[in-house]
Amino acid sequence: MSNVLVRNHVRVLGEGDKTILFAHGFGCDQNMWRLITPFFEKNYQIVLFDHVGSGNSDLAAYDFQKYSTLHGYAQDVLEIIDVLKLKDVIFVGHSVSSMIGMLASIERPESFHKLVMIGPSPRYINEGDTYHGGFEKSDVLELFTMMEMNYLSWASFMAPLGMNNPEAPALTTELENSFTRSNPLITRQFAETTFLSDHRVDLGKTKVPALIMQCSDDSIVPLVVGNYLHEHMKNSTLYLMEAKGHYPHLSHPQETINCINDFLT
Repeated sequence: MSNVLVRNHVRVLGEGDKTILFAHGFGCDQNMWRLITPFFEKNYQIVLFDHVGSGNSDLAAYDFQKYSTLHGYAQDVLEIIDVLKLKDVIFVGHSVSSMIGMLASIERPESFHKLVMIGPSPRYINEGDTYHGGFEKSDVLELFTMMEMNYLSWASFMAPLGMNNPEAPALTTELENSFTRSNPLITRQFAETTFLSDHRVDLGKTKVPALIMQCSDDSIVPLVVGNYLHEHMKNSTLYLMEAKGHYPHLSHPQETINCINDFLT
């Protein structure tokens, strides 16, 4: 039991009967939810954790084979649910964690009540005229090379691109620092697992009601991806946010809170 809680640096807060499980995105950790969770603590039990390889997780538990696919991370989510004996979980996932939560819910739908997906994408790479994910494969491979050649340069390039809120430079700096705190080898594999994944075929298998939160100007996930998800997920609601960038829970916390709360209530 304790191994799972230590492995993922699990923290439990809040007072409610219903549980919200927050899952951070690539290159981040559970601290990214600090502006969101206080609103929900009075009415919900809050579960926070770090993906293995991120934040204060147990780096010794990182397995390059297990985490070469998002299913490895989904398995961890289910183990956290089991250890804490959680039921009817409301899963809030940012970016790649949206897909991780979706995969976990497909494997065990009875454990989930609702999915909240912030900036989700089932596939980041374009495929000719048939699918627009936002990136050419050659661009993604160049980013991988940059990570290997000069990790700090990669972090300083990606942070402003992802945050996309130049009027709030402190948020960009925070994101860059989050990237640079991570183990470069692990982060490099997590990037590959994230950006080369393709879970479009899984969208139709999702039974749990889902909220898709799409930012209005997201350089990581273009608008058409939100529409694609909504079209292919039967029980989904699409919300187009006024927020710009890929991290609305940091840059636009109140809009993020309102959107989640409206969906839950």
